[in-house]
Formats: sequence, C-alpha cells, structure tokens
Amino acid sequence: MNTRFRFLAALLLAAAACTAGAATKTIQLPPDGAQLTPSPLPGYAKAQVNCVACHSAEYMLYQPPTAPRGYWEAMVKRMKAVFKAPVPDEDMPAIVDYLVKTYGNEKGR
Repeated sequence: MNTRFRFLAALLLAAAACTAGAATKTIQLPPDGAQLTPSPLPGYAKAQVNCVACHSAEYMLYQPPTAPRGYWEAMVKRMKAVFKAPVPDEDMPAIVDYLVKTYGNEKGR
C-alpha cells in the first residue's frame, strides 16, 4: 500500500469513528418576530418556501424601504450564490417582484 492510500484510509476511518459516536443535536429557535406580508403575487408563496426556510421574515424589514428592483435582484442572487439558498432559477423573478412590491420602492404598485 502506498503512503497516500494508507493516510486516506486512516483519515476516513477516523472520520467514521467520530461521526458514529456523535449524538444528534437539536436547536430550539425563538419564534419569528415577523411574518411575510401576505400578497396575491406568485412570489409570496415562493418566498414562504425559499426565503423563510433559512431566515426570519424580519430580515426583509431591515432592508431599505426605498430599495429598487436591482437591489432586491442582487439580494436574491446573493442568497443563492453566497449562502447556497436552494432557490430555483425560475422562481427568482417572482420572488424579486414580490419583495420589491411589498418591501421596496414599488410598494403599493
């Protein structure tokens, strides 16, 4: 056996031994302080599934109310690219539309 293979095998065995004895941990999150603002826009349901699965709806309230569509587009793209949010590409425009019309500078349009 070559040295690299033995090292890799030992590393895998050590990792397996560590995870075998590890206990499952649970986390109790505090209740959300805010809910997404209901809307008939299709992005509302998509935001409920994709956005608040990872963070509170309160996050939207911290964004500038004058934020334009480009800001919200960048924010949704950032969530997907940087934080690996599992948002389907085809849902992104509807989510952006909901966010900008509910929390951004197109509110009420």
